[in-house]
Amino acid sequence: MSSVILINPWIYDFAAHDLWSKPLGLLYIAGLLRGMGLNVHLIDCMDKNNPDMVKSFSAKKPVVKKYGTGKYFREEIEKPGSLKDIPRKYSRYGIKPDIYRRLLTSIEKPSAILVTSLMTYWYPGVIDAIKIAREIHPGIPVILGGIYARLCPDHAREYSGADYVANEINLDNISSLPDILRRYDIPLSRHALSLHDNFSFYPAFDTYNKIDYVTIQTSTGCPYSCKYCASRFLYPVFKRRDPDDVISEIIHWHTKYDVTDFAFYDDALLVDSDRHIVPILEKLRSNNISVRFHTPNAIHVKEITPDIARLLFSSGFTTIRLGLETSDMDMHRDLDKKIALGDFEAAVKNLNEAGYSKKDIGAYILMGLPGQSVESVTETVIFADKAGAMPYLAEYSPLPETPMWEVSVACARFDIKSDPIFHNNCLLSCWSDEQMKKLPALKTLVKKIREA
Repeated sequence: MSSVILINPWIYDFAAHDLWSKPLGLLYIAGLLRGMGLNVHLIDCMDKNNPDMVKSFSAKKPVVKKYGTGKYFREEIEKPGSLKDIPRKYSRYGIKPDIYRRLLTSIEKPSAILVTSLMTYWYPGVIDAIKIAREIHPGIPVILGGIYARLCPDHAREYSGADYVANEINLDNISSLPDILRRYDIPLSRHALSLHDNFSFYPAFDTYNKIDYVTIQTSTGCPYSCKYCASRFLYPVFKRRDPDDVISEIIHWHTKYDVTDFAFYDDALLVDSDRHIVPILEKLRSNNISVRFHTPNAIHVKEITPDIARLLFSSGFTTIRLGLETSDMDMHRDLDKKIALGDFEAAVKNLNEAGYSKKDIGAYILMGLPGQSVESVTETVIFADKAGAMPYLAEYSPLPETPMWEVSVACARFDIKSDPIFHNNCLLSCWSDEQMKKLPALKTLVKKIREA
């Protein structure tokens, strides 16, 4: 049986935490290729439960916090030259390189190596992962996919070291991946699935040594066109899975693998709720499925009616994150048109009356946008607090293929167009040095509110 290696590379960054983060697209690909007769070997460099890492660092292994989240293994490394003047420590997050090498060496004669990518500015980890894989398996085709490959294909082709940058592949059409594999004479036991079958198999979470949580995506794309978001480019059409398929998947992981925590990756989970999330949750309840749900990607506040709030509470939604972004309605009208005056307060009120307390409700607040003042962010933090939600600062990352990209290029302190390393949200590239000086006071305010 032919085998393939699937790699989720390291994160190289100033900060990284596991907030229900898994390479979902890569895991779907693993499920697809397994069903097509290939022996699949997953190497997740970000696996907190890697047995060799846990054994080697048992005294100081990352603590798994509530609901499977927590810190990664971390090792400080030298900063790239372009970041040398940034006064923060830079680290490699994930397993040690020697363990990665051993895992690669243990796999004999793979037919292909498939590498995923997430944040555009994490590409140094992609480059190193591919370089080492090539050293151990010379001559084996390396195919790179993921968000970095989609948003920065030219950069990826020039620097990643991959033989093929699959910038055409996403969750909507991973069933076309076998066509790419056949270019490299990789034998497959069956034909590619049709496009409507992209979700007809489960992502291969069972390849992990331990499953702390499962991530679920019930839809791709988003009906909104927010200027700061790349979702519309990555998924031009908003598509949703059949509710019964989602229900079956949740029941599968819960009953067969005892998974309790599920994180939704949807960008628009509650949109058209009566035909989607409502039947999903009601049927799970009728089957006596008791699990916890988390919404790290946030949910739209205007969709949170009293009935929806009660359904979320009774169905086990434990981590509620709301996409507030800003309390400035003029800014909303320009940026996303997804919140009107009074929507946020009404959503929080409905959640409170359903049974949620303030500490259960988090509000994402964008900061670092072009033209945005620190004072505007401060006002939004105070607004969220008074409305009854915990503020969570979300640093803006300028990304190609977003409506705000050219404006970001024009005002950025760094050359974000030439090097994706400067897309890093920690840099707040679109804020001036003067604005950056005000940042500590803003973060202190948020900390004070969160700890009150």
